[in-house]
Amino acid sequence: MASDGKFADVDLSIFKELKKLSGEKIRQARKALGFTQLEVATEMGGSLRWYRAIETGDPGIRLEDHLIAMLRLGASTAHIALPVLYAGQRMRFPRQLIHGDLAYIERKCIEAISDAVITGLKQDLSPEWSRDDGKHQS
Repeated sequence: MASDGKFADVDLSIFKELKKLSGEKIRQARKALGFTQLEVATEMGGSLRWYRAIETGDPGIRLEDHLIAMLRLGASTAHIALPVLYAGQRMRFPRQLIHGDLAYIERKCIEAISDAVITGLKQDLSPEWSRDDGKHQS
């Protein structure tokens, strides 16, 4: 959809591929754990037909359902989360990354966020005299 100036101009093209890719990742995670489709569908509170639609990447299924499936299977959600972060910053997601193992990048993002929060907390909680680097010594 072209922007008419009223809405943000965002590249959403990667989202067309996400549900297909996500469905495949969910299928792989389920099989690796030895669960049947019916077991996962029941655990998620849905029907077998609905769960099969998730695994096939049906465009009518919500991304939230994909996220919940990945989380319930103990798998990374980076293939969804990282493209969303890029879109939120009005940046095009590098397509070559989408088919790789994004768990490492996801962990690095979390570490960077944690480090920034800790640094900010240290600055906020430090006494004013320690922030002045000794400029106002008595």
